[in-house]
Amino acid sequence: MNGWAFAFTRRWAGYLALTILFACVCAGLGVWQLARRNEALAEIALVADNYDSDPVPVAEALPDLAGYDDDDQKWLPVEMHGSYLVDQQLLVRNRPLNGNPGFEVLTPLKLDDGTVFVVDRGWLPIGSAQDAPDEVPAPPSGEVTVVARLKAGEPSIPSRTAGEGQIATIQLDDIAARVGADTYTGAYGLLASESPAARDQPPAAVTKPQPDEGPHLSYAFQWFVFGLMAFVGLGYAVRQEYRTVNADDPEERERAAERERRRSARKRSDSEIEDEILGSR
Repeated sequence: MNGWAFAFTRRWAGYLALTILFACVCAGLGVWQLARRNEALAEIALVADNYDSDPVPVAEALPDLAGYDDDDQKWLPVEMHGSYLVDQQLLVRNRPLNGNPGFEVLTPLKLDDGTVFVVDRGWLPIGSAQDAPDEVPAPPSGEVTVVARLKAGEPSIPSRTAGEGQIATIQLDDIAARVGADTYTGAYGLLASESPAARDQPPAAVTKPQPDEGPHLSYAFQWFVFGLMAFVGLGYAVRQEYRTVNADDPEERERAAERERRRSARKRSDSEIEDEILGSR
């Protein structure tokens, strides 16, 4: 067998199929990375649009206690009036901040209309001698005006446990069952401000997310390049086998000799090149 006939055998058809499969996987991973980038860009746009916008009444933003649109309302500031239910306060476990373990403080706010909205008042570090904060700052007593930024509740994780007065995740349906009132279960709020202010230093507030789309675009480009390189590698392998199969062909022998001559020329040492230059003077 000579010429290119070998490339049409079952063996090379298998190599081609594997190459196409590998390229399809790379293309799929590249598209997935582009989708991840689009999600990051959408999050950046939400922060830009909502985070510093004027607060709206919570009843206007969430007319349904279970209603909430994460693609449109995340980080939206809402304003509400009521009083904190300190006896229903909860600590959310396993909430690191800047690499430090700690808790988030959830304090339900009973609004003037009798409904309850869960407010995340911020972060506290783990205690010095116990698995709880050394002290939980008290919220303002009496009537208070609160501005909070909306976030979706979290799913429950059955494998996680928590002690008395603590929860593993911000599962709003579970919190509503604890509070025993008409509670907003579509979203909770990250505290932005409260008036009057608390007498004690409040927990550490959540900072504004910094725009960062991540490395998804470069990863997508790399996956697409890997897919293309698979075909380049296949072409190189075909060419090498062609040279082996047709080694006795006079034209291929001539091309092989020319390639060897060029390789030998590139392998000349610096001293040989220097001697050649000096000898030509």
